[in-house]
Amino acid sequence: MCGIVGVLGNHEAAPILVEALKRLEYRGYDSAGIATINNGTLDRRRAVGKLVNLSDLLVHDPLLGKSGIGHTRWATHGAPSVDNAHPHQAGPVAVVHNGIIENFRDLRSELAEAGIRFVTETDTETVALMTQRYMSEGLAPVDAARKTLSRLEGAFALAFLFEGEEDLIFAARKGSPLAIGHGEGEMFVGSDAIALAQMTDQITYLEEGDSAVLARNSLEIRNEAGEIANREKRQIHMDQAQIDKGGHKHFMAKEIAEQPTVIGEAVRHYLSNDGKSVALPGADIDFAGIDRLVMVACGTAYYACMTAKYWFEQLARIPVEIDIASEFRYREPPIPVRTLALFVSQSGETADTLAALRYCEGKADKIVSVVNVPESSIARESDLALPILAGTEIGVASTKAFTCQLTVLLMLALKAASDRGEMSEGEIAATLGELQTLPGILNAALEREGALRASARKLAEARDILFLGRGLMYPLALEGALKLKEISYIHAEAYASGELKHGPIALIDKHVPVVVMAPKDGLFDKTVSNMQEVMARNGKVLLITDSDGASEGAQGVWDVVTLPAVDDVLAPILYAIPAQLLAYHTAVAKGTDVDQPRNLAKSVTVE
Repeated sequence: MCGIVGVLGNHEAAPILVEALKRLEYRGYDSAGIATINNGTLDRRRAVGKLVNLSDLLVHDPLLGKSGIGHTRWATHGAPSVDNAHPHQAGPVAVVHNGIIENFRDLRSELAEAGIRFVTETDTETVALMTQRYMSEGLAPVDAARKTLSRLEGAFALAFLFEGEEDLIFAARKGSPLAIGHGEGEMFVGSDAIALAQMTDQITYLEEGDSAVLARNSLEIRNEAGEIANREKRQIHMDQAQIDKGGHKHFMAKEIAEQPTVIGEAVRHYLSNDGKSVALPGADIDFAGIDRLVMVACGTAYYACMTAKYWFEQLARIPVEIDIASEFRYREPPIPVRTLALFVSQSGETADTLAALRYCEGKADKIVSVVNVPESSIARESDLALPILAGTEIGVASTKAFTCQLTVLLMLALKAASDRGEMSEGEIAATLGELQTLPGILNAALEREGALRASARKLAEARDILFLGRGLMYPLALEGALKLKEISYIHAEAYASGELKHGPIALIDKHVPVVVMAPKDGLFDKTVSNMQEVMARNGKVLLITDSDGASEGAQGVWDVVTLPAVDDVLAPILYAIPAQLLAYHTAVAKGTDVDQPRNLAKSVTVE
């Protein structure tokens, strides 16, 4: 959500800024812009829509200068427009901003009373105007920016550029991530390491409340109290191949295809040397001392938690409460002793999830996170951070991150089952043995892509689609519906199959396809009964099952896709594949933007 980049370089900044912004497209945006300083003069260019529109504008109206800031905006305050696009400029200062300034209306009123005029509908313009005001009162640029920061409430990552200051960028973060990149006689700032990967692999992450003064040959970081802070410089190994499509038409297609590989790596990472038990890296956890598990996440990560609830309760016999992060933090639930709080986030920067984690600090016995970015805020603030090892995920609709989350959560559930004596060493070893065969099974499932593509073409003609599943397939039905509506814009809902008669069956007719996810497990017969109820009302059923399920339950269905058989406990990871491919090929058939669907952002760093 919104991307920031800044350059104090030795070469023309505009093409470097645009290239870096391209690497931030995955975050979601609806406008973009850059500002540079040339011979002391501050100037900017902005455009609505895709970055190619900004690139075209720069061809006809170029910006010179070796110092600059850039931004991709995901609209919050004010519709997408050139006026509302970043950078915002007020006289000698330009600002780019990720986050929300919660008290901007009060600040805006104060500025209006002073006779200061507004041009945009955004909260960010207030930051630029406030800084300009303090500079007009005689404060130096950095002092004016710091005084502005002291007035702001809410979440923000900010980068300031000042007229006449070709060797200065001021940056600050509170609630939204920001990274500093180190070069040879150059300095960079970006929302994440991906934005900076082509320029440097030496990264310093700002901590909560930090501000930074960047020059080409120096960096000064101060903490929220204004004290000089020494932050670690890290070498980041960013595989360029992870940020390319690798011959695929879309990043999403590439990331779906990568799942056997990354899941195999995740499994190996958490296996003991003999492959018969789970070994957690870093500080270990003994689940024998835990009475209750609280799991918190948003979006697809929340469905990973829903799946894991079945695993923890059935395998380890530990009670689990799951909640959406934005609801959890405002419910202010009691956290009893001997509670482990578990937070799941792909980016590790999800604003609501991070706030929920901070609520649990000092209350829960242990705070554990499952993240894809080990340097993220959620990871750093956890007692134990478990990486999912999915690699960079560019597509907005999560695919490989979801299945890697499931994989790590399953291994954590097996660890809990072992610690609590609910599964024997032999049972744990057997399940882990099945898990090690999963990459091959996933490859076999990917070979069903042709059948799923044909089914998707039929679904693309629908306006409404229902997904059904029981037990471990219920969260997968929810995830399938979410994926479909995210990228194809078809209205889709999911229900536990047993809930069909409690309302949703009223929606069934020949125009509403029903996707049923049902391996031949202990609940299969009940699911078939629900399918019969759908077909008796002229409903069209797309059954996703295994060969035994197809033989027994596919009579009369509209369409069937057959997957390899798999151990029941692993079925959610396998059945994520057809859910993703159905959504992907439906979106392709409809011609929507698969990797950057409208209105969505990859990393939600504001409430």
